[in-house]
Amino acid sequence: MKTTDPIQRMSRRDAIQWMLAATGAVSFAHNRGFAQKGVPAAKGYGLDPNLLEGTVPWSRTMSEAQLLLTTRLADIILPHVDNRSPSASAVRVPDFIDEWISAPYPDQTRDRKTILSGLTWMDAESQRRFSKLFVDLSPAEAEAICDDICHQAKASPAHLSGARFFTTFRGLVLGGYYTTSVGMKDVGYVGNVPLATFDGPPPEVLKRLGIEKQPW
Repeated sequence: MKTTDPIQRMSRRDAIQWMLAATGAVSFAHNRGFAQKGVPAAKGYGLDPNLLEGTVPWSRTMSEAQLLLTTRLADIILPHVDNRSPSASAVRVPDFIDEWISAPYPDQTRDRKTILSGLTWMDAESQRRFSKLFVDLSPAEAEAICDDICHQAKASPAHLSGARFFTTFRGLVLGGYYTTSVGMKDVGYVGNVPLATFDGPPPEVLKRLGIEKQPW
Protein backbone atom coordinates (compact mmCIF):
# COMPACT_ATOMS: atom_id res chain seq x y z
CA MET A 1 0.00 0.00 0.00
CA LYS A 2 1.35 3.40 -0.96
CA THR A 3 0.30 6.55 0.86
CA THR A 4 0.01 9.35 -1.72
CA ASP A 5 -2.93 11.46 -0.58
CA PRO A 6 -1.97 15.03 0.37
CA ILE A 7 -1.90 15.77 4.07
CA GLN A 8 -4.69 18.07 5.26
CA ARG A 9 -3.43 19.94 8.30
CA MET A 10 -5.38 20.85 11.43
CA SER A 11 -5.29 24.49 12.48
CA ARG A 12 -2.55 25.38 14.95
CA ARG A 13 -5.12 26.70 17.43
CA ASP A 14 -7.09 23.45 17.48
CA ALA A 15 -3.95 21.32 17.62
CA ILE A 16 -2.47 23.32 20.52
CA GLN A 17 -5.72 23.15 22.49
CA TRP A 18 -5.80 19.39 21.97
CA MET A 19 -2.18 18.98 23.00
CA LEU A 20 -2.68 20.94 26.22
CA ALA A 21 -5.87 19.06 27.07
CA ALA A 22 -4.18 15.70 26.52
CA THR A 23 -1.04 16.39 28.54
CA GLY A 24 -2.11 14.26 31.51
CA ALA A 25 -3.40 11.44 29.33
CA VAL A 26 -0.10 10.91 27.55
CA SER A 27 2.28 11.35 30.48
CA PHE A 28 2.82 7.59 30.53
CA ALA A 29 4.27 7.78 27.01
CA HIS A 30 7.56 9.37 28.09
CA ASN A 31 10.61 7.26 27.44
CA ARG A 32 14.18 8.35 28.14
CA GLY A 33 15.95 5.36 26.67
CA PHE A 34 15.95 6.10 22.93
CA ALA A 35 17.94 8.92 21.40
CA GLN A 36 20.00 9.47 18.30
CA LYS A 37 22.63 12.03 17.36
CA GLY A 38 21.75 14.53 14.69
CA VAL A 39 18.16 15.20 15.79
CA PRO A 40 17.53 18.96 15.67
CA ALA A 41 16.80 20.51 19.06
CA ALA A 42 13.63 22.53 19.58
CA LYS A 43 14.31 26.26 19.72
CA GLY A 44 13.43 28.42 22.68
CA TYR A 45 9.86 29.63 22.55
CA GLY A 46 9.80 32.83 24.58
CA LEU A 47 6.08 33.22 25.21
CA ASP A 48 3.37 30.58 25.35
CA PRO A 49 0.91 30.40 22.43
CA ASN A 50 -1.91 32.93 22.40
CA LEU A 51 -4.97 30.79 21.70
CA LEU A 52 -7.29 33.77 21.54
CA GLU A 53 -5.32 35.21 18.64
CA GLY A 54 -4.27 31.84 17.24
CA THR A 55 -0.56 32.68 17.32
CA VAL A 56 2.04 30.01 18.12
CA PRO A 57 5.67 31.04 18.76
CA TRP A 58 7.19 27.84 17.37
CA SER A 59 7.02 25.99 14.08
CA ARG A 60 5.69 22.52 13.39
CA THR A 61 8.40 19.89 13.22
CA MET A 62 7.46 17.08 10.85
CA SER A 63 8.27 17.05 7.17
CA GLU A 64 5.68 15.74 4.73
CA ALA A 65 7.48 12.38 4.62
CA GLN A 66 7.56 12.10 8.43
CA LEU A 67 3.87 12.99 8.65
CA LEU A 68 2.99 10.33 6.08
CA LEU A 69 4.95 7.72 8.02
CA THR A 70 3.28 8.84 11.26
CA THR A 71 -0.11 8.50 9.58
CA ARG A 72 0.61 5.00 8.32
CA LEU A 73 1.92 3.78 11.66
CA ALA A 74 -0.86 5.43 13.70
CA ASP A 75 -3.48 3.70 11.54
CA ILE A 76 -1.83 0.34 12.13
CA ILE A 77 -2.17 0.92 15.87
CA LEU A 78 -5.74 2.24 15.63
CA PRO A 79 -7.30 1.26 12.29
CA HIS A 80 -10.82 2.06 11.18
CA VAL A 81 -13.28 -0.34 12.77
CA ASP A 82 -16.73 1.16 12.23
CA ASN A 83 -18.54 4.50 12.33
CA ARG A 84 -18.09 4.66 16.09
CA SER A 85 -14.39 3.81 15.92
CA PRO A 86 -12.69 5.60 13.01
CA SER A 87 -8.96 5.34 12.39
CA ALA A 88 -6.36 7.42 14.19
CA SER A 89 -5.73 9.54 11.11
CA ALA A 90 -9.46 10.18 10.65
CA VAL A 91 -9.51 12.12 13.94
CA ARG A 92 -6.19 13.86 13.07
CA VAL A 93 -3.91 12.07 15.52
CA PRO A 94 -0.83 12.67 13.28
CA ASP A 95 -1.40 16.43 13.66
CA PHE A 96 -1.65 15.96 17.41
CA ILE A 97 1.68 14.10 17.50
CA ASP A 98 3.38 16.70 15.30
CA GLU A 99 2.15 19.51 17.55
CA TRP A 100 3.16 17.54 20.65
CA ILE A 101 6.78 17.05 19.55
CA SER A 102 7.01 20.63 18.25
CA ALA A 103 6.26 22.24 21.61
CA PRO A 104 9.43 23.22 23.52
CA TYR A 105 8.27 22.09 26.97
CA PRO A 106 10.38 19.43 28.78
CA ASP A 107 8.14 16.38 28.19
CA GLN A 108 7.55 17.30 24.56
CA THR A 109 11.23 18.00 23.93
CA ARG A 110 12.12 14.56 25.30
CA ASP A 111 9.50 12.89 23.13
CA ARG A 112 10.67 14.87 20.11
CA LYS A 113 14.02 13.08 20.17
CA THR A 114 12.35 9.70 20.60
CA ILE A 115 9.81 10.18 17.83
CA LEU A 116 12.10 11.71 15.20
CA SER A 117 14.81 9.12 15.82
CA GLY A 118 12.22 6.36 15.78
CA LEU A 119 10.74 7.44 12.45
CA THR A 120 14.25 7.33 11.00
CA TRP A 121 14.67 3.83 12.45
CA MET A 122 11.39 2.66 10.92
CA ASP A 123 12.41 3.69 7.42
CA ALA A 124 15.93 2.25 7.85
CA GLU A 125 14.48 -1.08 9.00
CA SER A 126 12.00 -1.04 6.15
CA GLN A 127 14.78 -0.43 3.64
CA ARG A 128 16.91 -3.15 5.20
CA ARG A 129 14.15 -5.77 5.02
CA PHE A 130 12.16 -4.81 1.96
CA SER A 131 14.20 -2.16 0.08
CA LYS A 132 11.45 0.46 0.30
CA LEU A 133 10.11 3.09 2.66
CA PHE A 134 7.68 2.15 5.41
CA VAL A 135 4.77 4.01 3.77
CA ASP A 136 5.26 1.89 0.64
CA LEU A 137 5.13 -1.48 2.42
CA SER A 138 2.26 -3.89 2.00
CA PRO A 139 0.07 -4.39 5.09
CA ALA A 140 1.76 -7.71 5.80
CA GLU A 141 5.26 -6.21 5.51
CA ALA A 142 4.42 -3.26 7.75
CA GLU A 143 2.84 -5.50 10.36
CA ALA A 144 5.89 -7.79 10.32
CA ILE A 145 8.07 -4.91 11.47
CA CYS A 146 5.52 -3.76 14.04
CA ASP A 147 5.22 -7.29 15.44
CA ASP A 148 8.94 -7.25 16.25
CA ILE A 149 8.80 -3.97 18.19
CA CYS A 150 5.33 -3.86 19.76
CA HIS A 151 6.43 -5.56 23.02
CA GLN A 152 9.53 -3.86 24.38
CA ALA A 153 10.18 -6.56 27.00
CA LYS A 154 10.26 -9.24 24.29
CA ALA A 155 12.18 -7.30 21.64
CA SER A 156 15.48 -8.68 20.42
CA PRO A 157 18.63 -6.56 20.87
CA ALA A 158 18.46 -5.62 17.19
CA HIS A 159 14.93 -4.29 17.63
CA LEU A 160 15.21 -2.74 21.07
CA SER A 161 15.65 0.82 19.82
CA GLY A 162 12.60 0.44 17.60
CA ALA A 163 10.62 -1.05 20.48
CA ARG A 164 11.42 1.88 22.75
CA PHE A 165 10.24 4.26 20.06
CA PHE A 166 7.09 2.23 19.46
CA THR A 167 6.20 2.33 23.16
CA THR A 168 6.30 6.12 23.19
CA PHE A 169 4.62 6.47 19.80
CA ARG A 170 1.78 4.13 20.77
CA GLY A 171 1.25 6.07 24.00
CA LEU A 172 0.91 9.31 22.04
CA VAL A 173 -1.49 7.73 19.55
CA LEU A 174 -3.71 6.35 22.30
CA GLY A 175 -3.47 9.46 24.45
CA GLY A 176 -4.38 11.67 21.51
CA TYR A 177 -7.16 9.46 20.18
CA TYR A 178 -8.93 8.91 23.48
CA THR A 179 -8.95 12.60 24.37
CA THR A 180 -11.07 13.38 21.30
CA SER A 181 -14.85 13.35 21.52
CA VAL A 182 -14.85 10.32 19.21
CA GLY A 183 -12.42 8.42 21.39
CA MET A 184 -14.23 9.24 24.62
CA LYS A 185 -17.52 8.16 23.09
CA ASP A 186 -15.91 4.93 21.91
CA VAL A 187 -15.01 3.92 25.48
CA GLY A 188 -18.32 5.13 26.90
CA TYR A 189 -16.88 8.11 28.80
CA VAL A 190 -19.57 10.69 29.52
CA GLY A 191 -17.40 13.47 30.91
CA ASN A 192 -18.69 16.87 31.95
CA VAL A 193 -22.19 16.53 30.55
CA PRO A 194 -25.03 18.37 32.34
CA LEU A 195 -27.69 16.09 33.83
CA ALA A 196 -31.35 16.98 34.34
CA THR A 197 -31.37 14.95 37.57
CA PHE A 198 -28.82 13.10 39.69
CA ASP A 199 -29.97 10.07 41.64
CA GLY A 200 -26.65 9.49 43.36
CA PRO A 201 -23.91 6.96 42.64
CA PRO A 202 -25.03 3.53 41.37
CA PRO A 203 -25.61 1.00 44.18
CA GLU A 204 -22.95 -1.34 42.82
CA VAL A 205 -20.36 1.43 43.03
CA LEU A 206 -21.32 2.29 46.60
CA LYS A 207 -21.14 -1.37 47.54
CA ARG A 208 -17.69 -1.72 46.03
CA LEU A 209 -16.52 1.33 47.99
CA GLY A 210 -18.07 0.05 51.20
CA ILE A 211 -20.48 2.99 51.45
CA GLU A 212 -24.06 2.22 52.49
CA LYS A 213 -25.73 5.58 53.06
CA GLN A 214 -25.54 9.32 52.47
CA PRO A 215 -23.51 11.45 52.44
CA TRP A 216 -21.36 9.78 49.78
